[in-house]
Amino acid sequence: MEVRGLRKAFGDVVAVERVDLTVPSGSFFGLVGPNGAGKTTSLSMAVGLLRPDAGAARVFGVDVWAEPVRAKTMLGVLPDGLAMPERLTGREMLTYLGLLHGLEATVVAARAEELLTVMELDGAERTLVGNYSAGMRKKIGLATALLHGPRLLVLDEPFEAVDPVSSMTIKAILQQFVRRGGSVVVSSHSMALVELLCDQVAVIAAGRTVAEGTLDEVRDGASLEDTFVRLVGASSPGEQGLSWLAF
Repeated sequence: MEVRGLRKAFGDVVAVERVDLTVPSGSFFGLVGPNGAGKTTSLSMAVGLLRPDAGAARVFGVDVWAEPVRAKTMLGVLPDGLAMPERLTGREMLTYLGLLHGLEATVVAARAEELLTVMELDGAERTLVGNYSAGMRKKIGLATALLHGPRLLVLDEPFEAVDPVSSMTIKAILQQFVRRGGSVVVSSHSMALVELLCDQVAVIAAGRTVAEGTLDEVRDGASLEDTFVRLVGASSPGEQGLSWLAF
C-alpha cells in the first residue's frame, strides 16, 4: 500500500492534514498515534471507505479511488466499530458476504467452515451475532476480512476490548497470514503489541505522519512508547491536578 498526501476536513475541522505511508509487500505494519490523531480517518481513506479531499492511495499499484473494485478484491478490511447483521449467526453472515463477493456457494461453505473452526467460533453455531461478546465480534469481523482471500489486511484496532485468549488466536492468524506472503496494516494504542508483532511502523500526530520506517529505525534505541511520547509532544502532569486525591 502506498498513501500520498491524504487530507480530510469535516467543515472547519481538519482531521487529516497530510499523511504519507509506504507499506512494503509482506510486512506487518503498525500505525500508532494519540486519540484524535487521524488514524481511523486515514485508514478509511486508504481503503476506499471515505473519499479524501486530496491525495491518493494505491494497493499493489492499483489506485483505490480510480479502480475501486479491482483494488478492493485485494483488500480485507476490519474497520473500527464495524456494523454487523445482528440477526444472523456467524455462518449465515459469512455465507451472505461470501455470495456478495461473487464466490461460488461451495467455496463459501468450505471457507466459512474453516474460518469458524480457526476462529474458535464453531461452538457458537446457533448464536446470533448480536449476542456475540466483544472478542467474538472481532474474530467474526476478521473472518469476513479474510473470506475472499485478500493479499492485504487493514485492521483498525483489532485487539481493542478483546480478552487474552481471543487476542492470542487473532495474533496467531495474522502472523501466519504474513508468513504465507500476505501483508497486514494494524492500528493500535498498545505500543507493546506493535513492538511484538510489527516489523514496520508509522506514527501519526495532529493529522500528519511524523515518523515512518522499520521498527528499529523509528524507536532509535529507545522503547516505542518513549519514542511515541517524544514524537507526539506529550507531557507528564507531574504534581499538577487532582489535588483532592491527596491522603
